[in-house]
Amino acid sequence: MLSPNDKKLEKLDPFYRPSVSKQKTSAEIISEARNALRTVRTQRPLTPREDQRKLFGSASSRTPENRPPSSFSVHASSFESSDSKPISGARLSPLELKPKAPASPATEEDPCPSFPKPPVDPAKIRRISSARARLFRAASQGALLPDRTLPPTQPKKRVESKETVMMGDSMVKINGIYLPESNALGHLKSHPLQLTYDGDFSEIKEQEMFKGATPLPSHLRSGGDQGKRRSRASSCPSSSDQSRLDTKAGSKADLQEKDTEIEVNEVFWNTRIIPILHELEKKENIEMLCAACTQLHHTLEEGSMLGNRFKRRTILLKTLYKLVDVGSDLLSLKLAKIILALKVSGKNLLNVCKLIFKISRSEKNDSLIQNDSILESLLEVLRSEGLQANTEAFLYCMGAIKFISGNPGFLNEMIGKGAVEILLNLIKQINEITEKSGTCLPNSGHLLVQMTATLRNLVDSPLARSKLLSISALPQLCTVMGQYTGDKDVCTNIARIFSKLTSYHDCCVALANYSRCYALFLNLINKYQKKQDLVVRIVFILGNLTAKNNQAREQFCREKGSFPTLLSLFHTFYELDLHSRKHVEEGDERPPARRPPAQAEDVLIKLTRVLANLAIHPRVGPAIAAHPRIVGLLLATLEYKSIDDCEELVINTTATINNLSYYQVKNSVIQDKKLYIAELLIKLLVSNNMDGILEAVRVFGNLSQDHDICNFIVQKNVHKFMIALLDAKHQDICFSACGVLLNLTVDKDKRVILKEEGGIKKLVDCLRDFGPTDWQLACLVCKTLWNFSENITSASSCFGVETTDTLLALLSSFLVGGKESKGH
Repeated sequence: MLSPNDKKLEKLDPFYRPSVSKQKTSAEIISEARNALRTVRTQRPLTPREDQRKLFGSASSRTPENRPPSSFSVHASSFESSDSKPISGARLSPLELKPKAPASPATEEDPCPSFPKPPVDPAKIRRISSARARLFRAASQGALLPDRTLPPTQPKKRVESKETVMMGDSMVKINGIYLPESNALGHLKSHPLQLTYDGDFSEIKEQEMFKGATPLPSHLRSGGDQGKRRSRASSCPSSSDQSRLDTKAGSKADLQEKDTEIEVNEVFWNTRIIPILHELEKKENIEMLCAACTQLHHTLEEGSMLGNRFKRRTILLKTLYKLVDVGSDLLSLKLAKIILALKVSGKNLLNVCKLIFKISRSEKNDSLIQNDSILESLLEVLRSEGLQANTEAFLYCMGAIKFISGNPGFLNEMIGKGAVEILLNLIKQINEITEKSGTCLPNSGHLLVQMTATLRNLVDSPLARSKLLSISALPQLCTVMGQYTGDKDVCTNIARIFSKLTSYHDCCVALANYSRCYALFLNLINKYQKKQDLVVRIVFILGNLTAKNNQAREQFCREKGSFPTLLSLFHTFYELDLHSRKHVEEGDERPPARRPPAQAEDVLIKLTRVLANLAIHPRVGPAIAAHPRIVGLLLATLEYKSIDDCEELVINTTATINNLSYYQVKNSVIQDKKLYIAELLIKLLVSNNMDGILEAVRVFGNLSQDHDICNFIVQKNVHKFMIALLDAKHQDICFSACGVLLNLTVDKDKRVILKEEGGIKKLVDCLRDFGPTDWQLACLVCKTLWNFSENITSASSCFGVETTDTLLALLSSFLVGGKESKGH
């Protein structure tokens, strides 16, 4: 409850004065209506695109001697003929089992018939292919004939169908080809034939695969003596081994199944693969070679011969390696896709990755890469191969992926194929290895440069950003930064990732909640203080983190050395910018208007933004306002820098001073230098830049709470400028100018200035134009008019008849509108 005297004071005193128990300043009134403390925006630092695709760009900190080459040649001789694992070197102990001589001699051509085999389990028949099922059904009716080659004297027959081969009454169909149970398979292994069917099953004739073709190279031919070896293996066992054979019937069934699979592969190799290899050996033209490679890949996939377990894999690889020297990018991509599908390792994996890297360096090959889906093969390398054993191969594999990711047309495909998850898994592996061993993996820094550059491209996609958040990628990237602090390229790429991510609210919140990032960023600023490209991005990230998060502001300021680090950085780039300005003036070169900010200016722009954001915190703001060196550098920047030189820097600096001037504390350097600041602001007021004018008026709104500043405003005719701004038809400018006029009307001697330049009429016009849609501005105008009309006896004599009628009509409409909205 107010005392009678307090109520009297409330009626007589200016409108700005609240209850006596808690008197508010004019600045607090303004703050109630519209927040006087504001964050500052700035553009994200952009990275210029490299003219050429290289492992490390022109801005890399690595010297040519300390980085892997981006240019090299890859030839057929670069590949190793054998891709098997190295011999362990361990000696094996001899087997104790001694082979037994057969009870009766048997020749290879006339082996004794094998013992009858038990019927095959129907469950096994269901598990094998239809070809094997027919083979087993035939076997269940009686003993199979020995598996051997045909005698040389046996007449050769021909069947014109590619579907069926028939001898007698017993037939087997394998991979779409019917063969005799006993010897058709052995015959095909020894003699690669093309089988055709003319409707007559009584004849089998041999036909060459390609008329007029040169004989196949020896390394492509199937060994003719393999059938003989199998013939010996299937000869009659001695009677002493009969019991052992009976007890191992199940094992024999499994062996028989494996033998059948081998037979199937033999037929498939001879009938489907060898003709394609023969075409590849011709090397007639690029188009035919590419078509043959495509056919080979599909055929190998159809026959389940991809991977590293196919026994003739070495023959395939030798043929493919020879074609590398042809020198066609399209052919090389098709070769590389097959080679990778055959799961090469070691030096061959490195060379095939180099081959793809070399091709991907040219942007014109992007369409070839996309058409051949080589991206999936590259990602499979990263997914399935061992990191520590293939670091160099991963480097060139990632280099190719990095180039591809620079093309926006690949982004959705890469993300859809799991590129984000694969890269983060590798980063996690590197972090774990480093943590366990205490040292970085050799060449891992080179690899991380490619990986982080790829992620930098991927985060342009909203889906990639969502994936990064879902797998908690930001802490992992911070860990890499901490472990590779000495690698500027890695840190710069991750800073580029964060500068993109923190431009989005959800990513910004996620990084702000990772408390270790602040100490990490401060450490990097101290380490690379003069490295503009890295520092400017870290400061930009800090500006994003502190823009809308009061907890982030407090957390950052709690870190040891936070303000000394910012102050040192400010001083370093202030000196660099000042030196650059003097150099330009001595050369009589005037920088063009609206030019992009220089490197030093760009750091200062981002840095003043951080200070402006930190100043919003109720405990941090007064501490900055009381810091002589920080305030001194801000004022020095405002003194030597004109808005035509660098608009964004001047506006950010003025906004920072505005936030600091909000705090009315005893030790405030802003309050001590208020008259000097007012002088600097006049230079900004008379500019043609409306954003600069608005920031200057806002600072005057805070400073005009002081009596000395009010006198300064009147002496310098600044009040006339404020009244003129009421005609700007810009709500924010009218609001800020009205705040200055409100503070001036606190002093009774200065109320009369509102009548100059038609101030009263312009205030009423603002109320009419903006009042219905901007209640905050309407309240501020009403408070100013209330102060002006204190102790009046006649409204008409105070405002004028016409203005009074307009004002009464406006106030009445506002009251009616307020009651209606309240009723709703």
